[in-house]
Amino acid sequence: MAAVPSESGDTGGRHPPERRLLLLGGRRAGKTSCANSVLGDQVFQAGTETTHSNVGQTEIYGRRVTVVDTPPWGVPGHVADAGGGGDDDDDDDSESATDGDSGGGRHPRTAPASLDSEDPCMGAVLCPPGPHVILLVVSVSQPFKETQRRAAEDQLGALGGGTWRYSMVLFTGVDKLPKGTFVEEHIANTGEALQWLVERCGSRYHAFDNSKKDGDENTQVPELMEKVEEMITDNQGWYFEVNELILLEEEQARRALEEERMRMEEHARQRDQMIGGPPRELRLLLLGWKGVGKSSVGNTILGRRDFEVGQETEMCLRRQALVSGRRVTVVDTPGWDWFSVRRTPKRIRQESQRGAALLRPGPHTLLLVLPVVSSLTTRKRRTLLAHIEALFGERASLHTMVLFSCGDWLGRTPIEDHIQRGGRELHRLLEYCGNYYHVLDSKTPGKDSRSVSDLLDKIEEMVRENGDEAFLPVQSEWLSEDSSQSSDNTEPEDDCRGCQLQ
Repeated sequence: MAAVPSESGDTGGRHPPERRLLLLGGRRAGKTSCANSVLGDQVFQAGTETTHSNVGQTEIYGRRVTVVDTPPWGVPGHVADAGGGGDDDDDDDSESATDGDSGGGRHPRTAPASLDSEDPCMGAVLCPPGPHVILLVVSVSQPFKETQRRAAEDQLGALGGGTWRYSMVLFTGVDKLPKGTFVEEHIANTGEALQWLVERCGSRYHAFDNSKKDGDENTQVPELMEKVEEMITDNQGWYFEVNELILLEEEQARRALEEERMRMEEHARQRDQMIGGPPRELRLLLLGWKGVGKSSVGNTILGRRDFEVGQETEMCLRRQALVSGRRVTVVDTPGWDWFSVRRTPKRIRQESQRGAALLRPGPHTLLLVLPVVSSLTTRKRRTLLAHIEALFGERASLHTMVLFSCGDWLGRTPIEDHIQRGGRELHRLLEYCGNYYHVLDSKTPGKDSRSVSDLLDKIEEMVRENGDEAFLPVQSEWLSEDSSQSSDNTEPEDDCRGCQLQ
């Protein structure tokens, strides 16, 4: 895709010179109403969400104007309403005000929400050989935040390099601004995301009031076309050439990914039905060095003093409690050596495995307890990972979460800041655990109930991420005759009956 000289400057030809406008924007931005305003007629159907690009033509001041309306671009974290309201419904302030406010997604490119909707970039194919101006439609009645800014950047990036010099921001719904407020004040007061967009477009923008009727004195379309002519002059008559082959290939790849996502979601839904719905039990195994606070962490999770604190744990101990609507089973284990697997007695290693066996058919999560006050060296990190893999196998990393103890030591410092300062070895440990981590204040059981609930939510998220392997299955070698030495008041077979997450 490249910028090429426009053929439209030839006024001596048989056909009138042409101007091609491509409209892009999010849901409820007002693209369809703007397209109708430019065309001077209700060419496109407003009030329903656009799913495929449409093209219309008219003649303005002796120039043939082609306008392409497109589906809304995707906003990271946004889920389309099941009711499917129109993307041009500027009057629906209550719903549009929340559009795209959620957190960002993991993918670098936002895409339409379903296979029913076409990629907005495909609209560029309908104005060959390419648009003179790309109008980025933004409603003043919707919040424009970082997610919307990224969506605009991703969409133009998908068209190819050099698109910004052909772009202009088109504000809609300006009649809804407070009386006496101009668009310039709206740009200045909305925030950095909108200011970035306007500046990226070379400070080119225009304002539309789509509520104006045909009989009203309306100069907004002529003024827009004057600005279009200025842009074409500044670009020396060039337009943005569209590479249709690349766009078609990207659309096919997007649809293939969307089909795979829908297949995986259906598989997960069927699996949830087979296992009886959301989890009712979580089985947690506490692991780590000697003296890191595993017993205190167990008490904090269960909300009571079930594990003895202040003395070395010699044998596994299992306890249960109802926590945040879940039946939570926690097994405390003896501590490992800090620097070597070989220096950890064989009895202690076997006891760790028997702790997992007490959580048959297997623990949902291995909680690797790590005090926030301890520093992590290369040798310590390798020793931790060597213990986990030697005792539970390589796939144990899928079920391991770092649980920082002594969280009260942080004060008001966020755990993320502590991790940032923790150094390379801590970062490598968290990467091994899939960046799953949590912090608890383990001084007073029952005090930090909100943090415990957040921990259980993260564990359930990990379970969902693991799909078919929801927990770490107990291996036959972990089940030995002397496992009965472990201290417990209940039989393992009785303890796991009725578990719904298997």
